Amino acid sequence: MPASIHAATAGSPTRSDGRASYHKAQRRASMRALLLALPLILFLLSTFIAPIALLLARSVQNHEVPDSMPALSRALNAWDGQGVPDEHTFALLASGLKDAQQSGQLGTVARRLNFALPEFRSLLMRTARNIHDDAPPAWKPALIEMDARWNDPETWRVLKRAAESPTPDYLLAAVDAQVTPQGNVASMPANASVYREAFGRTISISAAVTVLCLVLGYPVAWLLANLPDKSSNRLMLFVIVPFWTSLLVRTTAWYVLLQPGGVINSLLMGLGLATHPVPLIFNRAGVLIGMTHVLLPYMILAIYSVMKSVSPVYVRAAKSLGAHPFTAFVRVYMPQTFPGVGAGCFLVFVLALGYYITPALLGGAGDEMISQLIAIQTNTQLNWGLAGALSAYLVIFTAIFYFLFNRIVGIDRLRFG
Repeated sequence: MPASIHAATAGSPTRSDGRASYHKAQRRASMRALLLALPLILFLLSTFIAPIALLLARSVQNHEVPDSMPALSRALNAWDGQGVPDEHTFALLASGLKDAQQSGQLGTVARRLNFALPEFRSLLMRTARNIHDDAPPAWKPALIEMDARWNDPETWRVLKRAAESPTPDYLLAAVDAQVTPQGNVASMPANASVYREAFGRTISISAAVTVLCLVLGYPVAWLLANLPDKSSNRLMLFVIVPFWTSLLVRTTAWYVLLQPGGVINSLLMGLGLATHPVPLIFNRAGVLIGMTHVLLPYMILAIYSVMKSVSPVYVRAAKSLGAHPFTAFVRVYMPQTFPGVGAGCFLVFVLALGYYITPALLGGAGDEMISQLIAIQTNTQLNWGLAGALSAYLVIFTAIFYFLFNRIVGIDRLRFG
């Protein structure tokens, strides 16, 4: 009898075999899901992740001088930075300028060096034009005679830093800092500092827009969440309709409304509330109005999604126990909506950090946000290294703010009703 039981048990699947089959089936299902999502993953990697990664990599890359004049770059890396280099380095400079001019790379090198020291472009172009095939007995006195700036140690120190890759120069310049001739990091003069103030202005504008959206959006979300479904759905159209309109069109509409002879100023003067046009455009007020209008639906939808899941039983219970309606709302209802408030504030704040069109059209000279400076570096100055450094800091700030928001309100625990 025991032998027959043992044989029957040996012929039946064990629990471990069942678990192995289950895990194998799970792996097959996961693999099928991955294969289905693979085209989307490749699309995101090639059109979104890779361009961002390349832009951020530009913040430490310094390939213009090393790629165009490799021999000179190696000599400069070996130079101690004291005084001016020797005759051999001057000869490498002459041959490097000639080769870069023939290959068409001299303009790229000159533009890169002009970022670090103004008029460096004219120095390189003038020197390259005066270099001929018949070499002089010594290049060092010949180049110094062409332009006395070649006898300036600062000129060579700038060239040495441009020959190093990777480099921290762009990351330092993005926070208005630089490397001194002694090798120390120091802040730039006050009249040359631009980016730290722009970062502070970007954060302050984004915070102000977030507060305005919260103050205006919370009552609207509460109304939508507590009205009957039929009325709520009708009013929800007014929140969703702006998404169907181009951002540029909405910003241009505010451009028309806020100008001195626009609808708003005409209405204010017609009602006797103002005797002259109120400045509402090309200043901070125009930026805040335009950005709040664009980002308000994100705040409303984030808070509304949480409010719909809050049961009215808790507020009724608090009132039945003697709590004042206002006290019941503040101490019972509002805490349950904090995840939605946190998610809405984070979403609006992060979107506001990278805004470009609205501040560019409605803001003034003192309202430039960091995204506008990035656009200037990429489109006008062609300084992709500095643009990459500014973008890197913007990504870092976004990560820091996410951590802070998550620690304060726990937005990763947001429940969508």
